[in-house]
Amino acid sequence: MAIGDALLALLLPGPRHGYDLKRTHDEWFAGLRPLAFGQVYSTLARLQRDDLIEIAQTEIGDGPERTVYELTEPGRARARDWLAEPIDPGVTGGVPADELIRKTLAAYRLHADPGGLMSRQRATHLRAMRALEPAPGETDHSAAALGRTGVRDLQRLHLDADLRWLDLTGERIRRLPAPEVGMLPGAVLEYPTTDEPDEPDEPDEGEDPEYTDPNQPAEGARS
Repeated sequence: MAIGDALLALLLPGPRHGYDLKRTHDEWFAGLRPLAFGQVYSTLARLQRDDLIEIAQTEIGDGPERTVYELTEPGRARARDWLAEPIDPGVTGGVPADELIRKTLAAYRLHADPGGLMSRQRATHLRAMRALEPAPGETDHSAAALGRTGVRDLQRLHLDADLRWLDLTGERIRRLPAPEVGMLPGAVLEYPTTDEPDEPDEPDEGEDPEYTDPNQPAEGARS
C-alpha cells in the first residue's frame, strides 16, 4: 500500500483535502508519475474504511464541495512507522523504486530522520546481498544452475544500484536541508532540542526592575 502510506505521511502536518494531497504528492515526488484524482480518492476511501483517516470537515464555497481528511491515532502511528522502517528487499520483485523514493523523500521533507532511515535501509540491503552470495564450494555448472545464478546476480545488481542511489541521495540531502518543519501547516515530528533560549534574569526578591533612584543624576547630566 505504497500510495496509501505516502498519503498518510502527507497528512502528518495537518488536515488536507484530496486536491491538496495530490498537488503536494506531485510536488514532493516530482519525477514520479503524477497521481490521478481517481487514484487519490479511491485510496482515501480505503484508508477511511480501515480507520486510518477520518473526515475533519467539509468545505463549501463557490467551487465544488471539498472533504478535508485528518489522521486517526492508528493512522498517525502507521505513518510514523512507515517513515522509520526500511523496505524488505526480499519481497518478490525486489524493492519497488517508487516506494523507496517516496519513503526517503517523505522522511526528508518531514524532518523524520532521513539519515537514520537510509542507514537502516542500507544495512537491510547489505544483509539481502550477502544472502544471495553463492554457497561455499558451489560447483554446479548445469543449465539449471546457470539460471539460478543469473537470477541471483540480477537481484544483487539491483540491490547494489539501490545502495548507490541511497549514497547519492544522502549526499544531496546533506547539502540541501529541507524546509523547516515550522514552515509546514502544523507540527509534524517533534524531537527534543538542547538549544534552549536564555531565560531573562529574575530581579532579586523585593527589587522593582523599573525603579530609578530620584537622587541619582540622569545619565549625561554629571559634571
